Amino acid sequence: MPRPITLFTGQWADLPLAELAPAAKRMGYDGLELACWGDHFDVDQAAASKRYCREKWQLLADHGLTCHAISNHLTGQAVCDRIDERHRSVLPPDVWGDGEPEGVRRRAAKKMIRTGQAARRFFDLRPGRPDAAGAPAIVNGFTGSSIWHALYAFPPTSPDYWEKGFQDFARRFGPILDAFDRVNVNFALEVHPTEIAFDLASAEHAVAAVQGHRRFGFNYDPSHLGYQGVDYVKFIRVFGSRIHHVHMKDVWWGHGDGSVGVFGGHVGFGDPRRYWDFRSPGRGDIRFEDIIVALNDVGYRGPLSVEWEDIRMDRVHGATEAAAFVRRLDFTTSARAFDAAFEKKH
Repeated sequence: MPRPITLFTGQWADLPLAELAPAAKRMGYDGLELACWGDHFDVDQAAASKRYCREKWQLLADHGLTCHAISNHLTGQAVCDRIDERHRSVLPPDVWGDGEPEGVRRRAAKKMIRTGQAARRFFDLRPGRPDAAGAPAIVNGFTGSSIWHALYAFPPTSPDYWEKGFQDFARRFGPILDAFDRVNVNFALEVHPTEIAFDLASAEHAVAAVQGHRRFGFNYDPSHLGYQGVDYVKFIRVFGSRIHHVHMKDVWWGHGDGSVGVFGGHVGFGDPRRYWDFRSPGRGDIRFEDIIVALNDVGYRGPLSVEWEDIRMDRVHGATEAAAFVRRLDFTTSARAFDAAFEKKH
């Protein structure tokens, strides 16, 4: 059967889940990818309370929706980052604490471990218990990076400098991955500028840094690769077995006026000078047909989750249009060769 079409709730966290769920159903979605902020999914409550998890499932079921993944990008960002005042605005108060950087990083790591425990409890209580057969739960997120700030730096950075950053990532995220392993949960990094992995080469380096840990994989999102010039279809073919979740998000590039480059020029999204901007699926430059073919080729059968971001468009209009676009785009792979009918039976 075609893959379920879901909506990532991260950009809708200003709405209570009780309000967003019926709206998502009206927009055409099969389920929600729940963000761990707003009131959409509370990590501590889910880890501690079966009642809380059952109430979330009931709310979804009441509107004909399901869930295949939860996402904790905001807390994950703080695990490896160089912490500054920007983080305070996105982190839970118990993670931020007094703002001392190393303390923030350690509390973020503990919260990510808690996120894995919460995901396991939540998906174990899914109506019908489809995960009882042993399917891993999925937590999407970020890692942050201690070396992103030195990406294109002067004084110049050396391979040894970068390697220390990857080892810092392995040291901090290794215990999180081990904790996920104990409860049968996969972590899916959204490869993205500012993370330890932001293109194909850095993703390979990140996998090597954690020694190919079986719980480390990717939340595939082509929009963060395309405008960089990265072959986002090749990414699927290289990392097929580690793609645990997929974001359907579009982007265009080469549409500015030539005054702002790929680094953004310190101008905001929607500024007509920008070289690139996120677009509603189907309105940018991503070749989604090639993506669906590649996902079929590597055997990905999970959800296609719309992460809707387009500053030029009303979000309800855009998310409604996106659900229909992705549903039309998706198709089931063939179980037989198209020319098998020509064969003569003897």
